[in-house]
Amino acid sequence: MNIANMIDHTMLKADAGAEIIRRYCQEAKEYGFASVCVNTCHVPLAAQELKDSSVAVCCVVGFPLGAMLTTAKAFEAAEAVKAGADEVDMVINIGALKDRNYDLVRADIKAVVEACHARTVKVILENCLLTKDEIVKACELSMEAGAHFVKTSTGFSTGGALAEDVTLMKKTVGEKMKVKASGGIRTPEEARAMLSAGADRIGAGNGVSLL
Repeated sequence: MNIANMIDHTMLKADAGAEIIRRYCQEAKEYGFASVCVNTCHVPLAAQELKDSSVAVCCVVGFPLGAMLTTAKAFEAAEAVKAGADEVDMVINIGALKDRNYDLVRADIKAVVEACHARTVKVILENCLLTKDEIVKACELSMEAGAHFVKTSTGFSTGGALAEDVTLMKKTVGEKMKVKASGGIRTPEEARAMLSAGADRIGAGNGVSLL
Protein backbone atom coordinates (compact mmCIF):
# COMPACT_ATOMS: atom_id res chain seq x y z
CA MET A 1 0.00 0.00 0.00
CA ASN A 2 1.34 3.43 -0.95
CA ILE A 3 0.35 5.68 1.94
CA ALA A 4 2.35 8.74 0.86
CA ASN A 5 -0.72 10.66 -0.31
CA MET A 6 -2.35 10.08 3.08
CA ILE A 7 0.46 11.66 5.11
CA ASP A 8 0.61 15.21 6.47
CA HIS A 9 4.39 15.73 6.74
CA THR A 10 4.48 17.67 9.99
CA MET A 11 6.98 20.07 11.57
CA LEU A 12 5.59 21.98 14.56
CA LYS A 13 8.62 22.26 16.84
CA ALA A 14 9.17 25.69 18.36
CA ASP A 15 12.79 25.83 17.19
CA ALA A 16 12.09 24.90 13.56
CA GLY A 17 13.59 27.51 11.26
CA ALA A 18 13.28 28.24 7.56
CA GLU A 19 15.86 25.63 6.52
CA ILE A 20 13.91 22.82 8.18
CA ILE A 21 10.61 23.98 6.67
CA ARG A 22 12.19 24.07 3.21
CA ARG A 23 13.50 20.52 3.71
CA TYR A 24 10.06 19.25 4.71
CA CYS A 25 8.52 20.89 1.66
CA GLN A 26 11.14 19.34 -0.61
CA GLU A 27 10.58 15.89 0.90
CA ALA A 28 6.81 16.28 0.54
CA LYS A 29 7.17 17.07 -3.17
CA GLU A 30 9.65 14.24 -3.67
CA TYR A 31 7.51 11.56 -1.98
CA GLY A 32 4.06 12.88 -2.89
CA PHE A 33 2.72 13.58 0.60
CA ALA A 34 -0.76 15.04 1.07
CA SER A 35 0.50 18.16 2.80
CA VAL A 36 3.18 19.84 4.85
CA CYS A 37 1.80 20.87 8.24
CA VAL A 38 3.46 23.88 9.92
CA ASN A 39 2.84 26.57 12.50
CA THR A 40 1.10 29.61 11.04
CA CYS A 41 4.23 31.77 10.99
CA HIS A 42 5.66 29.37 8.37
CA VAL A 43 2.61 29.34 6.07
CA PRO A 44 3.97 32.01 3.66
CA LEU A 45 7.25 30.11 3.26
CA ALA A 46 5.51 26.74 2.82
CA ALA A 47 3.12 28.25 0.27
CA GLN A 48 6.07 29.62 -1.68
CA GLU A 49 7.98 26.32 -1.55
CA LEU A 50 4.96 24.20 -2.53
CA LYS A 51 3.68 26.48 -5.28
CA ASP A 52 2.84 24.58 -8.48
CA SER A 53 2.96 21.22 -6.68
CA SER A 54 0.17 18.85 -5.65
CA VAL A 55 1.16 19.13 -1.96
CA ALA A 56 -1.22 21.16 0.20
CA VAL A 57 -0.16 23.74 2.80
CA CYS A 58 -1.56 22.71 6.18
CA CYS A 59 -1.24 24.67 9.42
CA VAL A 60 -2.29 24.43 13.05
CA VAL A 61 -4.48 27.02 14.78
CA GLY A 62 -5.04 27.54 18.50
CA PHE A 63 -2.16 25.17 18.98
CA PRO A 64 -1.45 23.24 21.15
CA LEU A 65 -3.90 24.08 23.96
CA GLY A 66 -7.00 25.38 22.18
CA ALA A 67 -7.64 27.62 25.17
CA MET A 68 -7.84 31.06 23.63
CA LEU A 69 -10.68 33.38 22.70
CA THR A 70 -12.76 32.13 19.79
CA THR A 71 -12.23 35.47 18.05
CA ALA A 72 -8.45 35.03 18.30
CA LYS A 73 -8.62 31.47 16.97
CA ALA A 74 -10.80 32.49 14.03
CA PHE A 75 -8.54 35.46 13.26
CA GLU A 76 -5.47 33.22 13.20
CA ALA A 77 -7.26 30.85 10.82
CA ALA A 78 -8.33 33.70 8.52
CA GLU A 79 -4.81 35.13 8.41
CA ALA A 80 -3.34 31.69 7.67
CA VAL A 81 -5.72 31.20 4.75
CA LYS A 82 -4.85 34.67 3.48
CA ALA A 83 -1.17 33.68 3.64
CA GLY A 84 -1.73 30.52 1.60
CA ALA A 85 -3.01 27.74 3.86
CA ASP A 86 -5.16 25.10 2.15
CA GLU A 87 -5.96 23.13 5.32
CA VAL A 88 -6.32 24.21 8.95
CA ASP A 89 -5.99 21.87 11.94
CA MET A 90 -7.60 23.59 14.95
CA VAL A 91 -7.60 22.55 18.61
CA ILE A 92 -10.99 22.52 20.33
CA ASN A 93 -11.65 24.28 23.61
CA ILE A 94 -11.01 21.21 25.74
CA GLY A 95 -11.97 22.84 29.05
CA ALA A 96 -15.32 23.94 27.63
CA LEU A 97 -15.99 20.39 26.40
CA LYS A 98 -15.26 18.97 29.85
CA ASP A 99 -17.55 21.63 31.36
CA ARG A 100 -20.24 20.40 28.94
CA ASN A 101 -20.45 23.89 27.51
CA TYR A 102 -21.29 22.41 24.14
CA ASP A 103 -22.61 25.64 22.63
CA LEU A 104 -19.22 27.26 23.15
CA VAL A 105 -17.33 24.28 21.68
CA ARG A 106 -19.60 24.18 18.63
CA ALA A 107 -19.40 27.96 18.11
CA ASP A 108 -15.60 27.88 18.49
CA ILE A 109 -15.27 25.28 15.72
CA LYS A 110 -17.86 26.97 13.51
CA ALA A 111 -16.05 30.32 13.75
CA VAL A 112 -12.88 28.72 12.41
CA VAL A 113 -14.78 26.86 9.67
CA GLU A 114 -16.32 30.15 8.54
CA ALA A 115 -12.98 31.96 8.72
CA CYS A 116 -11.43 29.36 6.42
CA HIS A 117 -13.83 30.03 3.52
CA ALA A 118 -14.39 26.40 2.44
CA ARG A 119 -10.81 25.25 3.08
CA THR A 120 -10.45 21.90 4.81
CA VAL A 121 -10.76 22.15 8.60
CA LYS A 122 -9.56 19.35 10.87
CA VAL A 123 -10.65 19.47 14.52
CA ILE A 124 -8.03 18.26 17.01
CA LEU A 125 -9.80 16.62 19.96
CA GLU A 126 -6.76 15.76 22.14
CA ASN A 127 -8.18 12.33 23.02
CA CYS A 128 -5.66 11.63 25.79
CA LEU A 129 -7.46 14.26 27.92
CA LEU A 130 -10.98 12.99 27.11
CA THR A 131 -13.24 10.12 28.13
CA LYS A 132 -14.70 7.91 25.40
CA ASP A 133 -18.06 9.70 25.80
CA GLU A 134 -16.32 13.07 25.41
CA ILE A 135 -14.59 11.87 22.23
CA VAL A 136 -17.97 10.92 20.77
CA LYS A 137 -19.48 14.27 21.80
CA ALA A 138 -16.56 16.21 20.33
CA CYS A 139 -17.01 14.35 17.03
CA GLU A 140 -20.72 15.17 17.02
CA LEU A 141 -20.08 18.86 17.71
CA SER A 142 -17.46 18.96 14.96
CA MET A 143 -19.98 17.54 12.49
CA GLU A 144 -22.61 20.06 13.57
CA ALA A 145 -20.12 22.90 13.11
CA GLY A 146 -19.34 21.91 9.52
CA ALA A 147 -15.73 20.72 9.88
CA HIS A 148 -14.27 18.15 7.50
CA PHE A 149 -12.03 15.97 9.71
CA VAL A 150 -11.71 15.01 13.35
CA LYS A 151 -8.14 14.43 14.53
CA THR A 152 -6.86 12.42 17.49
CA SER A 153 -4.11 14.52 19.03
CA THR A 154 -1.69 17.42 18.93
CA GLY A 155 1.26 15.21 19.81
CA PHE A 156 2.14 17.79 22.48
CA SER A 157 0.05 16.49 25.40
CA THR A 158 0.12 13.35 27.54
CA GLY A 159 -0.52 10.85 24.74
CA GLY A 160 -0.96 10.37 21.02
CA ALA A 161 -3.09 8.41 18.58
CA LEU A 162 -4.67 5.11 19.59
CA ALA A 163 -6.22 2.74 17.06
CA GLU A 164 -9.21 2.13 19.34
CA ASP A 165 -9.92 5.87 19.42
CA VAL A 166 -9.67 6.09 15.63
CA THR A 167 -12.23 3.27 15.38
CA LEU A 168 -14.56 5.09 17.78
CA MET A 169 -14.20 8.38 15.89
CA LYS A 170 -14.86 6.72 12.53
CA LYS A 171 -17.89 4.91 13.93
CA THR A 172 -19.25 8.24 15.21
CA VAL A 173 -18.73 10.34 12.08
CA GLY A 174 -19.36 7.63 9.48
CA GLU A 175 -19.16 8.99 5.95
CA LYS A 176 -19.95 12.55 7.02
CA MET A 177 -16.37 13.37 8.04
CA LYS A 178 -12.86 11.98 7.73
CA VAL A 179 -10.49 10.98 10.52
CA LYS A 180 -6.86 11.97 10.99
CA ALA A 181 -4.57 10.01 13.30
CA SER A 182 -1.68 12.02 14.66
CA GLY A 183 0.75 11.87 17.57
CA GLY A 184 3.37 9.19 18.21
CA ILE A 185 3.01 7.35 14.89
CA ARG A 186 6.61 6.38 14.20
CA THR A 187 6.65 3.10 12.23
CA PRO A 188 5.01 1.76 9.05
CA GLU A 189 3.25 -0.84 11.20
CA GLU A 190 1.71 1.85 13.45
CA ALA A 191 0.61 3.82 10.39
CA ARG A 192 -1.04 0.74 8.88
CA ALA A 193 -2.82 0.03 12.18
CA MET A 194 -4.31 3.54 12.14
CA LEU A 195 -5.45 3.17 8.53
CA SER A 196 -6.96 -0.24 9.29
CA ALA A 197 -8.83 1.34 12.23
CA GLY A 198 -10.43 3.87 9.88
CA ALA A 199 -7.99 6.79 9.54
CA ASP A 200 -8.07 8.70 6.26
CA ARG A 201 -4.97 10.77 6.98
CA ILE A 202 -1.83 10.33 9.08
CA GLY A 203 0.00 13.22 10.73
CA ALA A 204 3.66 12.50 11.39
CA GLY A 205 6.92 14.36 11.75
CA ASN A 206 8.78 11.43 10.18
CA GLY A 207 6.71 10.87 7.05
CA VAL A 208 9.65 9.55 5.06
CA SER A 209 10.35 6.73 7.53
CA LEU A 210 6.68 5.69 7.49
CA LEU A 211 7.14 4.71 3.85
